[in-house]
Amino acid sequence: MEEKSDNPRLGVVSTNITWYEGKVSAADRKRVLRQEAATIWLTGLSGSGKSTIAFELEKQLICLGHAAYALDGDNVRHGLNRDLGFTPKDRTENIRRIAEVARLFNEAGVFVITAFISPYRADREMARTIIGVERFIETHIAAELDICEKRDPKGLYKKARAGQMSDFTGISAPYEAPTNPNLRLNTGTMTVAETLDEILRHLTPRFRER
Repeated sequence: MEEKSDNPRLGVVSTNITWYEGKVSAADRKRVLRQEAATIWLTGLSGSGKSTIAFELEKQLICLGHAAYALDGDNVRHGLNRDLGFTPKDRTENIRRIAEVARLFNEAGVFVITAFISPYRADREMARTIIGVERFIETHIAAELDICEKRDPKGLYKKARAGQMSDFTGISAPYEAPTNPNLRLNTGTMTVAETLDEILRHLTPRFRER
C-alpha cells in the first residue's frame, strides 16, 4: 500500500513504516571525520568536464585526508538507475534517487561530488530540498555548447546530430542553466587545476583542523 507523505519532497511512500533515529549524531560524525559534509552538485552539458572534475576533486579531497565519494551519471545508470531512460520523467526520477543517495552520504559525514547533466532547474531545486540547502553546493560547469560539441568525448553529439539519439541535452532536449549557482566555472577557459582550486577554496570553511 502507498499513500501521500506529509513531507512534500517524499511524494508517494509506503505505509506502515517508521523512521528510526540512530544513536550517532551529525555532530558525532563531524567530530570524528573533522569535516562538515556537503554535496558538490556539478551540472552542465555533456562534454563540459563534469566527470573529470568530479574524480579529480574526489582524489584531492582524499589526499587532504577527507572522506569523499564521486557519483557519476553514467556509473549510476549501470546499477541503481539502470531502469531509467532520458525522458523528462525519467530524468527527474534519476535526479531524485541520486539526491537521496547524496543525502545519506552527507548524513554519514562524507563529501559527495555528483556529475550529472541535471538539465532542469526544477529537478535541481528538488535535489536541493532533499539534500538540504546548507549542504547543497550547486556548481555550474559552464562550457559553451560549441566547445562541448567539439570535444564530444563519447561521440554523442555526432549521433544526436545524425538523428540517432533522441532527448539529447543541448541538441534535441533543453538545458536550463542555473541562474544563481554557488559556483560557476567556465571549463572552456579554465584548466582542471583552476576549477579544483575554486571548489576547494569554497569548501575550506568546512574543513576542520586535524
